[in-house]
Amino acid sequence: MKQTLQLRLGQHLTMTPQLQQAIRLLQLSTLDLKQEIQDALDSNLMLETEEDNSAREETQRVEQQAALDGLNGEGVKSDKTTSNDQNNEKEINAEAESMPEDLPVDSGWDDVYDSTLPPSSGASKDNADNDYLAQRRSARTLYDYLTWQLNLTRFSDVDRDIAFSIIDGIDEDGYLRADLEEILEGLGDEEIEMDEVEAVLHRIQQFDPPGVGARDLQECLLIQLKQLSEPHSASELALRLVRDHFDLLAQQDHNQIKRKLKIDDETLSSINQLIRSLIPRPGSLVADSEPQYVIPDVFVTRRNGTWHVDLNAESAPKLRVNPDYARLIRRADNSDDNNYLKNHLQEARWFIKSLMSRNETLLRVATKIVELQRGFFEHGEEAMKPLVLRDIAEALELHESTISRVTTQKYMHTPRGTLEFKYFFSSHVSTAGGGECSATAIRALIKKLVAAEKPNKPLSDNKLASILADQGIQVARRTVAKYRESMAIPPSNERKRLI
Repeated sequence: MKQTLQLRLGQHLTMTPQLQQAIRLLQLSTLDLKQEIQDALDSNLMLETEEDNSAREETQRVEQQAALDGLNGEGVKSDKTTSNDQNNEKEINAEAESMPEDLPVDSGWDDVYDSTLPPSSGASKDNADNDYLAQRRSARTLYDYLTWQLNLTRFSDVDRDIAFSIIDGIDEDGYLRADLEEILEGLGDEEIEMDEVEAVLHRIQQFDPPGVGARDLQECLLIQLKQLSEPHSASELALRLVRDHFDLLAQQDHNQIKRKLKIDDETLSSINQLIRSLIPRPGSLVADSEPQYVIPDVFVTRRNGTWHVDLNAESAPKLRVNPDYARLIRRADNSDDNNYLKNHLQEARWFIKSLMSRNETLLRVATKIVELQRGFFEHGEEAMKPLVLRDIAEALELHESTISRVTTQKYMHTPRGTLEFKYFFSSHVSTAGGGECSATAIRALIKKLVAAEKPNKPLSDNKLASILADQGIQVARRTVAKYRESMAIPPSNERKRLI
């Protein structure tokens, strides 16, 4: 084949670095955006915040005022200095006259003079008290809490090793997930027997919180019932029910429970109330975690009967180009220093432009969501309309991928709570009238029906589906069960209880 040269015309889309930067900033959360802005401030000398600019102007004003004061008061400076020196000498002499030569034998220095410690790290007492970051502690885990109690308990060396092995096998919920035989084998001491391991486990189960170290839910409830701090009239019956008829309790078979324990409805209701007051996961009372704060990107408020959407001004600092460095750039100079300043100036301008584009797109999307979901803000979840990303994209003439980036990890502070943008998007279910109903609205209806049901006769999934059908919402029983499980609502047999 003969080789030839051909000329072709074509078009293709090229993503410039500026466009890539704008897309990356658009999909960042508020916390990630703050970190990105801080990195840009550290690396680009042309960027500064408005707070830095205000502080610089204030410093310049103070310096100018000090210079003027120095020129005006130069003539009287020496007289003031002499007067201050004389006053200091009088104070020192007066203090020396009042100071005794020797302190009494039965007194201490602190009894006569005030003793104060110098502030640490050059900070004043007020600043130290107000510095909450300096007083923050790391999260306390259940393992740390149990180990602390173990060190306060008298154990032999062998029992202490067994106790540490047992604590290592306790999970965050407070249950012992490791088998005692595995713990015994892991110790590697043939002289230790299973009875000694069980005795140490029994002592650990007396630790706080009550129920820790249990191997299953039944043992956890038994430990808590035995350690009740206040006497209860139904404690003995509750202990018998959990120990001997736990399967009937799990099935909520009230008739069999009353027959086995020979009690009436009122006594059974008191027993159930006592058991429900116990903690099925005792480790959750101790295991702390670092709080994760959600910073809203926009605020939704109602003023004069109209819903308004405003950007959170504190979510990101306002940036500007440093005018002092910008004036150092010379147009006709191609030196390395001048090119360095030019490149930083261009990057700073593109970064500020990308931030402005992000804020504008975020505000447009949030405003359109509030406009389409106005029923939710006025009436609640039951008035939520079905909404998908394509609806917002077509209304704002944007690409669907852009809407997806804007609504990911972005939060909206509303009178009904701080909600993620994704919360307002849900699938739809057809209604009998030919319309559509949001899945969020259906969940709200199911939750409302379950809350209003009779405790001794809860609504089954089939009954819930038929009630929704009477309201014009055609959903299958499996769909009702899926929505119910997503809201952590147990089935009807587990919700059944006495009045």
